[in-house]
Amino acid sequence: MTVSRSIRGNLPAPVARTAKAVRARLRGLRYSYATLPVFPPAATTPVRMLVGPTNSAGQGYQWARAARTLPGVDAVAFALHRSAAFRFADDYGVPQAWWNQSRWARAQREHVAGNYTHVLVESLRPLLGYGGHPDAAADIAVLRAAGVAVALLFHGSDIRLPSRHATRERFSPFAHHDDFTDKLEIQARRHAELIETLGLPVFVSTPDLLIDVPQAQWLPVVIDPAPWAAAARPLFSGERPVVVHVPSSSRLKGTARIDEVLGGLHERGLIEYRRITGVPHAEMPSVIGAADIVVDQLSIGLYGVAAAEALAAGRIVVSYVGSDLRARVRSLAGREVPIVEADDDTLSDVVSDLVADTETAAAQAAAGPEFVAELHDGRRAAEVLSHWLTVKETL
Repeated sequence: MTVSRSIRGNLPAPVARTAKAVRARLRGLRYSYATLPVFPPAATTPVRMLVGPTNSAGQGYQWARAARTLPGVDAVAFALHRSAAFRFADDYGVPQAWWNQSRWARAQREHVAGNYTHVLVESLRPLLGYGGHPDAAADIAVLRAAGVAVALLFHGSDIRLPSRHATRERFSPFAHHDDFTDKLEIQARRHAELIETLGLPVFVSTPDLLIDVPQAQWLPVVIDPAPWAAAARPLFSGERPVVVHVPSSSRLKGTARIDEVLGGLHERGLIEYRRITGVPHAEMPSVIGAADIVVDQLSIGLYGVAAAEALAAGRIVVSYVGSDLRARVRSLAGREVPIVEADDDTLSDVVSDLVADTETAAAQAAAGPEFVAELHDGRRAAEVLSHWLTVKETL
């Protein structure tokens, strides 16, 4: 540890926060007279969409690619780059130091307002640079004044109301109040208020969120099935069945219980349990492809990107989806979700039964790739986006 870091670690909290802000400002000043990050060239298509700024799980980039398949549409994904370690692909982005600079913000505002007909705002986060605003309401006003059509997109905890979830889900991670839950509650309520105030089209990435935003449209998550299928080995071809869990959000996924159950089965020699952390997304197809069973989550009542990727790999996916969400997908898409149901109480028995009858388990996994190809390869997302993108009289 350096001397300066040691000193910073002993500063009173208010002083430490001020020092951190000053350091961030000074880092940004290094770029004040440098060349701005390159903006993508302006497209000439009648419809030009931008999506950003969170690019959660790489979905902004994937939805942009899906939109590009529509006639007369070009689309770009923008992202704020907070960390290089697990960055997903995008079309252009900006590091945190630039985000706080007024010079870049002016250029971003001119670029977005002057080049796009449609903007899809993720999680109500500001996307024209940091102006001290807690949400994107001010940016949306700027864009609408410039004649840009704006829609909102939510991914999960940005709009899911913890108190509502806790009343309907027995194993909800929000059943016990703490600072984390309170913060999400305040955020979800604020975003719900803005949805009503702004009156804009709303999309959600998973169907369970339609409970929180009934007027929204489901915009299915998008993955490229090819690398997941290519990296998959034959099921149950190893010495012991390999069961994988990726705790991207340990509390929300119920990782503590998953570790307890799968660790116990591992100790009994029934499975080989692999808890996956710190692996870049580009390497995940080989990790998932080496598994037989993927346990996704036990707490929320949904399926998302990670489950879709495992299904595309032909893996047996175990998760708490819930009867309500299964019925909703059946109603919206006419398909059964090919995920094996489990919760805190049943996980041990479910996994034990799967490894005891591998032939039946493999038959269940066979439905996964077809399900993903129909709902999550981008075609369904493009269809959903087309209704919004073709309504506005474009510039």
